[in-house]
Amino acid sequence: MNELNALSATSAATPMRKVDPKNAETAKSFEAVFLGQMTQMMLESVDKGEFNGGAGEDMFRGVLAEKLGTEIANRGGVGLAPVVLDQILKLQQGR
Repeated sequence: MNELNALSATSAATPMRKVDPKNAETAKSFEAVFLGQMTQMMLESVDKGEFNGGAGEDMFRGVLAEKLGTEIANRGGVGLAPVVLDQILKLQQGR
């Protein structure tokens, strides 16, 4: 079961809405990018110490952060995607 579909309703009293898969994917992608940016900031704050990877590590640190953000979002994320999805649906309904 897709967690975005299950969490798209704001409460038990609100009926489940049919969610366009493109909207759900957009919300999930937004969460992945957000988590990637947060991960990149976290990685930049870590002291490299004596044993660092040099220029190669610096070059691929952004790629690592992006992949970590995507994987975190794919495994359920932090709850941002359902909120973004709800806002997308409200915007489409003209509220």
